[in-house]
Amino acid sequence: MLKRILKWTGILLLLIAIGITIAVATRQNLKYDAPYPDIAISTDSTVLKRGEYLVYGPGHCADCHGKVDMLAEKERGDIVPLEGGFKFNLPVGYVYAPNITPDKEAGIGNIPVKALARALRYGVKPDGSILFDFMPFHNTSDEDMTAIFSYLSTMQPVNHPVPESHLNVLGKVVKAFLIKPAGPTAEVPKSVKEDTSVEYGKYLANSVANCRGCHTNRDLKTGAFIGEDFAGGFQIESPIDQAHFACITPNLTPDKETGKLAGWTEDVFIKRFRMGKLIKHSAMPWGPFRRMSDDNLKAIYRYLQTVKPVKNKIEKTLIELEA
Repeated sequence: MLKRILKWTGILLLLIAIGITIAVATRQNLKYDAPYPDIAISTDSTVLKRGEYLVYGPGHCADCHGKVDMLAEKERGDIVPLEGGFKFNLPVGYVYAPNITPDKEAGIGNIPVKALARALRYGVKPDGSILFDFMPFHNTSDEDMTAIFSYLSTMQPVNHPVPESHLNVLGKVVKAFLIKPAGPTAEVPKSVKEDTSVEYGKYLANSVANCRGCHTNRDLKTGAFIGEDFAGGFQIESPIDQAHFACITPNLTPDKETGKLAGWTEDVFIKRFRMGKLIKHSAMPWGPFRRMSDDNLKAIYRYLQTVKPVKNKIEKTLIELEA
């Protein structure tokens, strides 16, 4: 009797395993529908100048998409080719930052701008499949989105093929059942007034500069936020030695005891950004952020003073990983 029970239990478990395997395999290329933003390429010089500022400043595209062996230049905030190739080692596998130059073979030169804008805003690739949600541009205004893609279209094309990303077994399961297209959290504005207000700081910190994305603890398997906004605690591996070092993001909330910015004035905040990278293993895009205007930094500082204070003490920023 026991042998029969074990036999049928084994058969049942095998059937379940086969069923899950088939389901995971068939769900790898699910297609999703999402609207195409009303974005078109502009040749207006003011728009292109704005695009360059966003791409190499607060949008910090160069930190991930910039030429891999130009680390020193990126840390200085230089304009570098956005040929992609940086490898993210994640619990779900490894993902490469794509080439976003207008090269028609290796880059984005053959992809319609509306499809690129949809990918950035809704997390749906041009072929309709899911895009792992690395970038915080879902609520970026139509005007800024236009500026970004207009500027990218003027860049020198670089024929630099980037390897295909690879998901491990866990990654394929996550993609099959847990990842859904991201999207705006509110109605996306046509334009946002650039000033030093708390409202504009909120826009930058959440939609372009991605302060929330790194200074909020997240589940690296799915990208889901699992901590209080801006309270820090997110572990990010070193961009130059991912196997041995990582940094824990600081608490940016206005908590008087554990907030990193406690006691900082607006002037101190701006001066810190002008100093650039001080911890060589930090993944903070200090180079691009050094290019940000004083007014933009003022807006971010003023917004951070208004977020919910969270008591979350980060004992140390730099940690050495166990072998």
